[in-house]
Formats: sequence, C-alpha cells, structure tokens
Amino acid sequence: MGVTGPPGPVMDRDEVDRALARLGAEHEAIETSLLALQDHAGRRLLEGAELTGTTKERWASTEAAITLLWAYFDAYTDAFHAAQSIRSRRRWSSREDLVELTELLRGESVTVAGSTTATANMPTLTGGSSKLSHQFSLSGLVDEMNDLYANSLDMVVTSDAVWSALPARIDLLAAELQRTRQLAHSVGVRPGEHPAGDDLERITTTLTELRERVISDPLAFWVRAQGSSAPGGGRPDTTVYDREARALEDVRREIDAVLTVRQDAEARLVKLRDVLSRADRTLAEARTARGEVLAKIAATEVPVVGGPPTVLQEQLSTAAEYRRHAQWHRLSPLLESLEQKAEDELLRARESLTAVTQPLAVRAELRGRLDAYKAKVARHGLAEDPLLIERYDAARRMLWSAPCDLRVAEQAVLRYQHAAAEQFNAPRPQPQGGPEDQRGPGA
Repeated sequence: MGVTGPPGPVMDRDEVDRALARLGAEHEAIETSLLALQDHAGRRLLEGAELTGTTKERWASTEAAITLLWAYFDAYTDAFHAAQSIRSRRRWSSREDLVELTELLRGESVTVAGSTTATANMPTLTGGSSKLSHQFSLSGLVDEMNDLYANSLDMVVTSDAVWSALPARIDLLAAELQRTRQLAHSVGVRPGEHPAGDDLERITTTLTELRERVISDPLAFWVRAQGSSAPGGGRPDTTVYDREARALEDVRREIDAVLTVRQDAEARLVKLRDVLSRADRTLAEARTARGEVLAKIAATEVPVVGGPPTVLQEQLSTAAEYRRHAQWHRLSPLLESLEQKAEDELLRARESLTAVTQPLAVRAELRGRLDAYKAKVARHGLAEDPLLIERYDAARRMLWSAPCDLRVAEQAVLRYQHAAAEQFNAPRPQPQGGPEDQRGPGA
C-alpha cells in the first residue's frame, strides 16, 4: 500500500488521534453487530432450513452478503491496525507519518480482494463489477458494510419474526382442530355426512399446507410497513391463518349446537308433540265450530277447515328415529325446522278457528248492542213505547232464531237504535194542572 500523496490537507496529530478514536469505536460497534448477526437464531434457522421461493433466493444473496461483510471487516481491521501502528511509532508523529496517515485515513487506501463465493450472487454498492479487487476509503467501506448489514439483518429478522409468530399459532390451532375433530366424531359429524365434517377436513389440509409453506418460505408471509426502512419493519401476514381460525370457530359453534341437541332432544321432541297436538285440537275445534255456524247462521260464507298436515307427523317420527340412533348431526337441523313449522301450524289453526267463528262473534256483538240499547231505553223511561217494543221484538226474534240471517238482523238492530235515538231527542210533554197545583204543596 504505497503513498501517492495525501487527499487534501495533511492531518495534524490531533486530527489523526480523533480519527483513530472514531475508527476504534466504529470497529468495536461493527464487530459487535457482526458477531450478533452471526449468532442470531434466525440466521441459524435459515442455514438449516430447506428453503423455497422468495426466501431461498434472498437467503442465497444474504449469505453472500454476510461473507462479503466479514471480508470487508477484515480489510477494515487491517487498515485500522496499520494506522494505529504508524501512529504508535513516535509520540510526536513526523511529517512523513502524518502524510501516510492522511492517505490511509482519508484516501481510497483499502484494497478488498474479490471473492467468487461472496460476489457471485451479491451485487455490491460498487455496481457488482467482476473486478478481482476494489478500492475503498475507510469511511466508504463503513458505509458499504452498513448497507450490507442492514439488508442482511432485515432478511434474518424478518424470517425469524415469521417463524416466531406463525408456526406456534398454527400448532395451537391444529391442536384445537384435533380436539374439535374428536368431538365432532363423537356426535356423528363426519366428512361426507355433514357440512361441518367437510369443513374440518378442508381446514386440516389448509393448516398443514400453510405450516409447510411458512417453514420453507417465511418471507412470503411478511407485510412490510409502509414508509419503514428499518430492518424487520412490518408484521407477519396472518390472513390465511385468521380465515381458518374463524372457520374453525364456526364449526365449533355448529358442534356445540349438535351437543345441545343431544342434551335436550327429548324435551324438544315432547314440546314439538305438544304444539302439534294443540294445533290438531284447534283445527278439530274449528271444524266443530264450522258445523255450528252453518247450522245457526244463514247466508254466510264460512271458510273450509283443512286437516292437520301429515308431513309434520312424518318428520316428527323421523326426528324420534334420529334420536333413537344417536344421529345428532341429522337431528339438529330437523328439529330447528320442525319447531318453526309447528309454530306456524299452530298459528294457522288459530287463524282458522277465528275465521270460522267470526259470524258467531258478529251475532254476539249484535245481541250485546241490542240489549245495551234496551237498557238505555229503560233509563229514559221509554220501556213501554209501542214502536220501540215492536222493533226490539223484531230484532230479538231474528238474533235468537236459527238460522240467523246476520245482514237482516243487523238492519233490525239499526232500526231499533234509530227509533230509540229519535225518542231520546223528541221534546217531552209538560204535565197539565190547575193554579193550585202550580203553587205547590203547602201554599
């Protein structure tokens, strides 16, 4: 390493001492960082893993970068020690020493031999040329090492972060998946027989494939933080894991529902039989009421009352059969459907009874109205009025005869009401008497 002249003004002794102190601190910091990178758990995992995809490509480049880092560090160390040796020759360095130190500390005085292994896959900041050696200044070499270190550390930290986060979570979810599979099997939820069983198979396959991909290509599951240039800036991509975790939770709820069916199936079947029985009794009551209406009410259209649906009874028998053979996964959806249909059937029966008995309700309302007006007439002192008596008797005969024509009877009630209202509003005759009567008693 010859001296061809100092780059710029020759440094004095104080400048040299300050530069050597700074270089010593940098040397120690770089050595500490390189040793930490060399001992990093992520780097050891990368060395022993069978990598694929993006991670395999980047690790080949990173390995070359790490090898190159050590080569640069060795050259940096040699230059630093050479400068220390020159400075330690004399307590007060000569002009020649200062010129040599200035060239060494500020000039491109560091020669790094090219390494086929190091540079084959690792382009450097010098443009990746194929020269057998490169010249650097000490500050330029530090910058080069910083860039190589940052890229290498990012690769190692990122891979380690994914491996630290995802495989453990996948294993926990896989353990939960296994427990859910066993529980599903105990209640008859199996692939090909129940959708939840098919979902469990799909989740199992997906988690197995996901774990293999995470182990072999962790960088494929890394989301870099926007605007971050720090090594390891970002987070593991858990999109697939989160989706399968939600799917497993849905299956677990389905299994819980099946377990609930197993626990209260008998009570639900008893309640179903009771609801359907009440619907049958209501329909029977509606049919009886229809016959009564047809006998007592004339000129009225009475809706036909249908019979109980046999399909519900058949499904109820099927549900009982499922319970008897512990086919809980089949019983669960059937019970839910039956419970809704049974409630609908009971509502239909009640509506039929209401529709059939409507004419009787109308007749009862007319009877009540007629009697209410008769009481009002009596309160007004018109109970003996011949017209009101005649119209009351006519309306009453119609309402208490069978069959009753509701339209005619309603008109008769209205005529009675109108006659009574006219009598209520008519002026009352004043009592006639002599002068003595007008004076009152005791006059």
